[in-house]
Amino acid sequence: MTTIKGVLFDFSGTLLRIESPESWLRGALATTDTAMDDAEIARRAAELERAGALPGGREPAGLPAGLAGQWEVRDRDARLHRAVYTGLARQVPLPRPELYDALYDRHKTAEAWLPYPDAAEVLTELHRRGIRTGVLSNIGWDLRPVLRAHGLDRHLDCCVLSYEQGLQKPDPRLFAVACRELGLAPSSVLMVGDDRRKDGGATALGCAFLPVDPLPTDRRPDGLRPVLDLVG
Repeated sequence: MTTIKGVLFDFSGTLLRIESPESWLRGALATTDTAMDDAEIARRAAELERAGALPGGREPAGLPAGLAGQWEVRDRDARLHRAVYTGLARQVPLPRPELYDALYDRHKTAEAWLPYPDAAEVLTELHRRGIRTGVLSNIGWDLRPVLRAHGLDRHLDCCVLSYEQGLQKPDPRLFAVACRELGLAPSSVLMVGDDRRKDGGATALGCAFLPVDPLPTDRRPDGLRPVLDLVG
């Protein structure tokens, strides 16, 4: 068996979890100084969740015809990513038009993300063991400031983002970029992620794959610790 010398982590649902739709909406309301009563917030947040408007949250229950094709490639381009998610949000009536962009901007803030309880511990231990680590994410914006704000960047050797490469998982070419960034052969790299199709695509290149469940952080206190059993 090949020794694992590097680990790539997915971002959303793996290292960190996005806030709840209601917290997300409340954050945007506060940013725009918009008042809404609690019952209306709960109702609109549920509608936004069903629409799939929260990046990192649930996928849409249904896609508008005009967004179906764009949805599949949304993570390849920053402008397209914003357009798709604000388009999904616009299916839900909100009191001010600027709220749709405020919602998108809110999800890019550190406050909108909560690290899994064992994320920092696992990254620190991998670094101590001399294991190279990186983040490989399908995403339409720069997540590095969020990682920095939560202290998760200090032991990362690379950060490969789909929109910067014009490629998205499960395309083997994106995993190849990440392996080159680690300076390692795919056969000595472990991919950790919550999407068995997209993240599991790493196996086509010869990487190992460890799936995790994208549960709320309080229900997954040690989901990343099995990584430590798989590396030298």
